[in-house]
Amino acid sequence: MAPATDSPKKDDARTGWNWSGRISLTPRILAVNVFALALLAGGFFYLDSYRTRIVDDRLTQSARELKLLAIGIENAPADRHNALIAAYSRQTQDRVRRYDAQGQVIADSFTMNAPRYRLRLPEEEGWQRHVARFLDKAMDRVVSADRPPDFDEPAVDRAEAWPELVAARRTGTMQAMNRYAPDRTYVISAAVGMKDGTSLLATENARDITRTVRAERLRLGIILVAAGLASVLLSLFLARTIVQPLQRLARAAVRVRLGRAREVTVPRLPERRDEIGMLARALSDMSHALRQRIDATDAFAADVSHELKNPIASLRSALDALDRVDRPDLRAQLMAIAQDDVRRLDRLVTDIAEASRVDAELSRTRFEPIDLGLLIERMIVAREARGIPRGIRLAFARPRRDVAVVLGEEQRLIRVLDNLIDNAISFSPDQGLVQVVATVADQSVMVSVEDEGPGVPLSEREHVFRRFHSVRPENEAFGKHSGLGLAIARSIVEGHQGRIAIADREDAQSGACFIVRLPMAVERDPGMVSE
Repeated sequence: MAPATDSPKKDDARTGWNWSGRISLTPRILAVNVFALALLAGGFFYLDSYRTRIVDDRLTQSARELKLLAIGIENAPADRHNALIAAYSRQTQDRVRRYDAQGQVIADSFTMNAPRYRLRLPEEEGWQRHVARFLDKAMDRVVSADRPPDFDEPAVDRAEAWPELVAARRTGTMQAMNRYAPDRTYVISAAVGMKDGTSLLATENARDITRTVRAERLRLGIILVAAGLASVLLSLFLARTIVQPLQRLARAAVRVRLGRAREVTVPRLPERRDEIGMLARALSDMSHALRQRIDATDAFAADVSHELKNPIASLRSALDALDRVDRPDLRAQLMAIAQDDVRRLDRLVTDIAEASRVDAELSRTRFEPIDLGLLIERMIVAREARGIPRGIRLAFARPRRDVAVVLGEEQRLIRVLDNLIDNAISFSPDQGLVQVVATVADQSVMVSVEDEGPGVPLSEREHVFRRFHSVRPENEAFGKHSGLGLAIARSIVEGHQGRIAIADREDAQSGACFIVRLPMAVERDPGMVSE
């Protein structure tokens, strides 16, 4: 039964980012940067709060200053009242009006001095002011700011025409109010009642508030535009340096998946030293390994087909001839040939099956500590008990117990050693000696199998490990070996992170010396808990 796996939908639901998998990286990079800009744009809300504080401070300041003027008038002789009003107006740039108890204007600073301000009409101003007012309205709409009432000079200038003055006379407290002039600048007004029943009203066209807010808005806008341009350029740069290489790799991977691996060259991006470069080179190496695996599979299939054709053809010929032969001795000979071909086919199929699955099985096998010295000793004792042909002797130089320990799968290692010993016995002369030596050097366990046969020429030392490559002794009957033994041995050794090779004998005598080198098992601290 196949192991259960989570579906992609479950993974998406678990992560909560299922939407992001359907969007290209380029808009996602832009979205992240735009989100940062949106946070920066929140500065406009701060700007509205800043403007509100300035207006409130100006209202409070105007009311307090007018209160001081009222106190000064109350404590000054009557003939000094208008002079105080005129001086106050010149100092503060306000228009100050004084109303009697009946609400009539009895003093106006604009009649005493030149007018300190003039309300401007929008049609009198240039297009720049119209743009500024449009931006003012847009900002007010974005931040949902409360709009002050419009300022209009009353047709009949009486105290009752001013709400703040009415409130000040009724409550006896200072009152202040802000309004919009026709050009959307602020008009700050303050009113205060006096002990003699008269009252004061001060109005000011606070154009400096509007200028300050607009200047701050301009600076914030410039920063926002500059940040926006930088964000877009950075996003495009990231898209170019991240998305485009990934797209190239994806297109190459798709072509490999479609079966055109031989045509595809996966870009290695050698100029990239980051994770994308690592990914590119990993994919390129994977593609190269896949191509080699495909080539090896094709070659293996061709070799299998070739190797099976010979015994099948021989078997077919023998069986076809049986119908045409009547002599018992010839029929027995043909049956012997057929049986020999069947045994050869059985051996071929068995070795082919093992050669094809050895890598996959080793990748799933849990390795255990194995004492190679003890294992080889048991194998030689068992082989001697079965009998060794042609009087050939086996000698084993065993290391100390628990020294030559490796991590591996015992049956596979037995297969390697059996193949090497069988090969050495096959090539050894009658009464020859096969020596097996196990030593430890450089954190590796080295096993050598030496025979006294003709040896392996230098030109053939790599070829003998290829599948179906078979060079047998002259006196050996044909078909006794499949030509897969050494190939299987190499696959098993490499699956154990080891190496197998052929070397000359150390004593310079004739014969072959097969050397297997496997990494020693790492000793664990008894206090450590294995995962």
